[in-house]
Amino acid sequence: MSILLAVNGVVETYPVTGGGIRPAPVVSAGPQEEKPKHDRSLVAAQTAYEQQQARHEHSAKPAILAKDLMTTPVITLPSDSTLADAWAVMQRRSFRHLPVTSLDGTLVGMVSDRDLLRHVPELITMANGQQASHRRLAEIMTSRVISATPTTDIRDIARVMLDQHIHAMPILDVARRPLGILTSRDLLRGIAHRGPLELWT
Repeated sequence: MSILLAVNGVVETYPVTGGGIRPAPVVSAGPQEEKPKHDRSLVAAQTAYEQQQARHEHSAKPAILAKDLMTTPVITLPSDSTLADAWAVMQRRSFRHLPVTSLDGTLVGMVSDRDLLRHVPELITMANGQQASHRRLAEIMTSRVISATPTTDIRDIARVMLDQHIHAMPILDVARRPLGILTSRDLLRGIAHRGPLELWT
């Protein structure tokens, strides 16, 4: 249920900060003495507010999890695939991010359309076609990858994406093999179709 950071295969838990339900403000009624009528009304209103908050907390719906919104199955490429291979998959599938795996299927990196766009001359011009066909993803991929598990709260994922300025997060099983991918587009689609919005605050 956590978010993980892997750098060159070394995995650690990524700290998630913020979130949670804010406690209701507390107003003390002071000593038990006769209050003017308008003060008693204020105390009654405060009591009603606190009771409503308590009912809301007990009846809160469960949070949406990564497995509820992720795109699955996820398309991956092994690290020895070429830039041309990745370019072809992204163009054919309209993807912007591809998880990169080792030969045994574990996640070792990510490659984005931005990574590939830096090498567009190699990918497009036939004169450099040979270079593009030999350059491997392992040479250009991002090896610092933040990932999550299927049971990670979507709000934690959204916070990390905002903090780290990333637009996609692979969702992994216990063996660090990709099960799915969660993108900023998936989050927006979830907000639009799954509501209510209080689940996202």
